[in-house]
Amino acid sequence: MDSIVDESATGSIVLGDTKGGLGFGLAQLMDELAYGVLVTSLEGQLLHANQAARHELGRRRLLASRDNLLHACAPDDAKILQEALAKVGEGKRSLITLGPKSAASLTLAVIPLKAETAAHLPPRAAWVFARASVCESLMLCFFARSHALTTTEEHVLGILCQGYSAPEIAAQMKVAVSTVRSHVRSLCAKTRSSGVRELVNRVAVLPPVAPTLRHELMH
Repeated sequence: MDSIVDESATGSIVLGDTKGGLGFGLAQLMDELAYGVLVTSLEGQLLHANQAARHELGRRRLLASRDNLLHACAPDDAKILQEALAKVGEGKRSLITLGPKSAASLTLAVIPLKAETAAHLPPRAAWVFARASVCESLMLCFFARSHALTTTEEHVLGILCQGYSAPEIAAQMKVAVSTVRSHVRSLCAKTRSSGVRELVNRVAVLPPVAPTLRHELMH
């Protein structure tokens, strides 16, 4: 897979089309994913980053791009990245977590990509990011439209997917608990779900379509 990575004025990483490359259509498809995907060399050179990955790199929270190389923002995380790349060189996968042991951490699967030709080329590393949340806004919107949910029902469903109970949702929305429970009954009826658990599980396994990040520039 021969690729070219260009950095525009905004710092975005763009995969160029070359002979045998990833291809513009597949790159566009990867941009629609709700989780980040990076491809690097064993030295950490960035070969491709989809839209969600570019967004995360642009935040410079845990990972960043410097001189077209993948860098960790903390020394401890830099060691984790190097160990993951070493395993890729051995043809091994790894699951790593960067940052503090809290909601602010970032988990990635690091996967070796073998060369497609018979040439003895070193493998490349695919870095697959965990999704930021179970319920992405665009997926929830698609689900709501397909089941003719009202704006309020969609709002209630979004809060349910964050793990809140009916009393907690009522407090957030400043309405009676009975009102929230009425919305939940309507949600279950419209989606033909047997209860809240089934409803939330259905949203959790929706296709991972990304919310719109295209207008958020990297600085």
